[in-house]
Amino acid sequence: MTPEEFRRIGHRLVDWVADYRAKVGELPVMSRATPGSVRARLPQAPPEKPESWDDVFRDLDETIVPGLSHWQHPSFFGYFPSNGELSSVLGDYLSTGLGVLGLSWQSSPALTELEEVVLGWVRQMVGLSEAWSGVIQDTASTSTLVALMCARERSTRYGLDRGGLQAGEKPLVVYTSAQSHSSVEKAALLAGFGRHHVRKLPTDQKHALLPSALATAIREDVDKGLVPCAVVATLGTTTSCAIDPLEPLSAITNEFPLWLHVDAAMAGSAMILPECRTLWEGIEGADSLVLNAHKWLGAAFDCSLYYVRDPLHLVRVMSTHPSYLQSVVDGQVKNLRDWGIPLGRRFRALKLWCLIREQGVEGLQARLRRDLENARWLELQARGAADWRVLAPVPLQTVCLRHEPAGLDGEALDRHTLVWADRVNRSGEAYVTPAILDGRWMVRVSIGALPTEHRHVEALWALLQREAEAALAVRAEAS
Repeated sequence: MTPEEFRRIGHRLVDWVADYRAKVGELPVMSRATPGSVRARLPQAPPEKPESWDDVFRDLDETIVPGLSHWQHPSFFGYFPSNGELSSVLGDYLSTGLGVLGLSWQSSPALTELEEVVLGWVRQMVGLSEAWSGVIQDTASTSTLVALMCARERSTRYGLDRGGLQAGEKPLVVYTSAQSHSSVEKAALLAGFGRHHVRKLPTDQKHALLPSALATAIREDVDKGLVPCAVVATLGTTTSCAIDPLEPLSAITNEFPLWLHVDAAMAGSAMILPECRTLWEGIEGADSLVLNAHKWLGAAFDCSLYYVRDPLHLVRVMSTHPSYLQSVVDGQVKNLRDWGIPLGRRFRALKLWCLIREQGVEGLQARLRRDLENARWLELQARGAADWRVLAPVPLQTVCLRHEPAGLDGEALDRHTLVWADRVNRSGEAYVTPAILDGRWMVRVSIGALPTEHRHVEALWALLQREAEAALAVRAEAS
């Protein structure tokens, strides 16, 4: 493709994306594709000859878009916000168009230094001290893996330089909440701790990790001859947005000591609001934290911000120095290949840079405050409605609901919940995600898509009530 052909098709592609965003609210939120239906519409062999971009755009409209669930839809309330603000999309487009790689500072100096700058911006935006240094990873899963590898090496005094975990005298133990994300256990397994040495600890009535349970578990493991190594606390659990109490947890980890990693993947964005920072009091006692800018903050996926208090330790664990990557300025610069697992890195900082410059801190704060107000409104409606129950506190933008009509409990209530949630999703009018909390199914409403305004939340509440009553009526007719 020549630059002129790229210019022509690129203009058309930008128009296509702009039209999609403008009209996405008219589409069914959840895809109505059935397993294999998208694949069946596509050729099973590659084209032998070049094809027209007209054909590509046709397939986008007729096959790809109908096969998508639309995360940028104003009535998308599932999973978590994944906001690709269009200014950030343009930054991502710039990154891909430039086509540069950050193998070292020398390979693309601006890539490294812009990343340092924007991570410093976000550090200031969320109220962290200058003791923190940041780097962009792909996802929170990777960030947690890196954190646990660093914790492992601190506990073993850099066992990787000797025989690794296989040469360790005593097993290392990782502690986390029973409500923590599945990526925490996965990271612990990949880091070599073993499933038997991951402690999933009980939570309080707000579904937050109990500090007393942590202290007890640590003492019991010490008595067994094990080595407590790391704690992963969660700021905004996936199921209910529970907030683990960082201040007492950091006091415990400093006493023993253990590495404290804070998974603030979704809720960390709220810390740009000064009124929300009480939720992470004690954060300065942690060793590392992750904040996914590609969730509620608005950066296009993937853009996970990983901060550490001891970058020298991180670099010692992650560094690699092949001769072909060395340069005369290595002692004066950061080589971000030594701050994570991949050798090469994309110019991810551009999409965060463009987002913050286009929105400004005030613009980002205004959107998050809008979402918080909408979540509080929905909570109040559900608390005041007959047969509806709010199942968890609503510290941020996630509301956990269940319709509990008289005469339904146990498994019958679970079936009812799954039926009406499915009816909501299949209606095409909204998307919500069921989840299990305290052993029973409920429905999470995660408010935070870019175009979601109060009228969309009002429409959702009407839809939830309508489909729950309809499911109840169908059940009554069948019985």
